[in-house]
Amino acid sequence: MSLDFDSARLPNSCLTSEHNEWRAQLRRFFEREVIPFAADWDEDGAIPDDLWLKASEVGLLGLGYPEEFGGTSEGIDVWHSIILNEELARVAVGGVGATLMVHGIGLPPVINFGSDEIKQMVAPPVLAGTKRISLAITEPGGGSDVAQLQTTARLDGDHYVVNGSKTYITGGMNANWFTTAVRTGGEGSSGVSTLLIPSDAEGVSRTSLDKKQGWWCSDTATIYFDNVRVPVGNLLGQENKGFSVIMNNFNSERLAMSASMEAFSRVCLEDAVIWARERKTFGKRLADHQVIRHKIAEMKQRINATQAYLQLTCQQIQAGNENAGDIALLKVQSSQTMEFCAREAMQILGGGGYMRGNRVERIYREVRVNAIGGGSEEIMRDLAARQFGL
Repeated sequence: MSLDFDSARLPNSCLTSEHNEWRAQLRRFFEREVIPFAADWDEDGAIPDDLWLKASEVGLLGLGYPEEFGGTSEGIDVWHSIILNEELARVAVGGVGATLMVHGIGLPPVINFGSDEIKQMVAPPVLAGTKRISLAITEPGGGSDVAQLQTTARLDGDHYVVNGSKTYITGGMNANWFTTAVRTGGEGSSGVSTLLIPSDAEGVSRTSLDKKQGWWCSDTATIYFDNVRVPVGNLLGQENKGFSVIMNNFNSERLAMSASMEAFSRVCLEDAVIWARERKTFGKRLADHQVIRHKIAEMKQRINATQAYLQLTCQQIQAGNENAGDIALLKVQSSQTMEFCAREAMQILGGGGYMRGNRVERIYREVRVNAIGGGSEEIMRDLAARQFGL
């Protein structure tokens, strides 16, 4: 059996014919509309606006969202989302998925905690691909420590007055709304609230962050709020209860990133195997050198372990036993596997892997953003340790 992206996937008894058809539908779409152009988009630093419309038409944007807003929720489970992230990883341009699917972290707080009026205003155009929403939490003075955020929202009549800034905001330059963590009360997590802030509100400005190591085609921004007046009706959830709104969102983001990183690892393995079979050194194929064979074997070993952890974690979620600690450790496992496989694939490809224009080179550049985004490896380990009462 050849060792490629699909054959390197462990069997999964939870997948049905419907899941397999969803994968086939996605693969046809990405191979037609994305893969031939993604490398050029990355070099150009942007993806075309019409991709959101096309993604909406095939069901990418609406996956798992209520049908009343234009989504598809009936019969959708965690495996549909895992498959989507796996197939996006085959594109091997992480910035495409990061920006195209950023509503996956910006929209759920609106759906789960917003008023009916807010939901109807925001969800349908976002799922149709005509408008966009981003999540604005990270601040220049602090990263993963959400409880210490400094952006303030002071109640003034029927409006909040917002002052502060957010940075590293994916999709921030083109978003129509920001799902924003603000401080409405005292210090710590008990003083945090979540507001939906229109990007065209007076006092909102933004600057592009385009000097990145990877995710070149991902739209990334710093957002500034200068006495921005936001209607009280834009509060998501209860005042000073926004920390739980944010935490409710993190598990799904980390799971999606884990699935992507495991699949990126398989892309690296696939390209390394192909190169090892074709490239000759010292009169024989690279694949005939024991040191290369051992690299490939260890890549597969680590991928197998990560897939098994991913499957177990998804089964727990599907059974209603979601565990934040396991999801956190899964993310660490996945980022470490991605880093190892990207490094070993680069070693096998040699100089060819160092040149821009191949999948392994792009994935290698994107290792760190995956290990940091959604919660760094260090924060994830600490979160998991707290599950034991430490």
